[in-house]
Amino acid sequence: MTRTARRTRRTLQTAAAGAAALLALSACSSSDDSSSASDSPGTASPSDELSGTVTVFAAASLKESFTTLGKEFEKAHPGTKVTFSFGGSDSLAASITGGAPADVFASASPKTMKIVTDAGDATGTPATFVRNQLEIATLPGNPDKISSLKDLTDSGLKVVLCDKEVPCGAAAQKSLDAAGLKLTPVSYEQDVKSALTKVELKEADAAVVYKTDVHAAGGKVEGVDFPESADAINDYPIAQLKDTQNADAAKAFIALVQSSEGQKVLTGAGFLKP
Repeated sequence: MTRTARRTRRTLQTAAAGAAALLALSACSSSDDSSSASDSPGTASPSDELSGTVTVFAAASLKESFTTLGKEFEKAHPGTKVTFSFGGSDSLAASITGGAPADVFASASPKTMKIVTDAGDATGTPATFVRNQLEIATLPGNPDKISSLKDLTDSGLKVVLCDKEVPCGAAAQKSLDAAGLKLTPVSYEQDVKSALTKVELKEADAAVVYKTDVHAAGGKVEGVDFPESADAINDYPIAQLKDTQNADAAKAFIALVQSSEGQKVLTGAGFLKP
């Protein structure tokens, strides 16, 4: 082989090696770019999408506002469904500790939430998301001219209270104690909605309930404020439950309740900010 031929062959080998290296570098760069794109923020993966049912146990006084929030949640997360069980917080707590399947618990008092946390059935620390204050519910037009908590002790009036184990009943008793009053109701009801219904059906002249319930009843009842209610304002805590079958959706629902949108719905229903 001549010197010129050997030089030409060496030049071609060098060029081929350089081209191979360039192709390898290009492939590596392409692979890195692809990995970076798939990992970039804002690119949703199927695991980020919420689906399935969220079961929420909530105090009866939350019925209207939570029902609204449930619909908003389902609209924001197609493929999800929010189911509720409303009732007295003590009964709901007993159901949870008894093994009833649920994802979220929203209680009308820290005391009833403590039943669940003490049993180890909640995840993390419950957060207070709203507060609520008592009011006297009377028949429309307040025909008995009730203007104070003391007026409820009139023997001629039929008054209904929540059971003392229920947060609204415990708050009512605290208000009565603060006023130095004793009151014997015609009945003790298992939750605040049941107490209010007695007045709506004219089976009672008055009931001590939450302001939010008077608000929700519209023109069916009339509300009367009383100063002692300031001594018995209830904090409402919410928590994810340990045995949830849908942890991601449970967290998302709690986040909605605590968000500015959730708080707007709740304060619009008469709840106080935490």
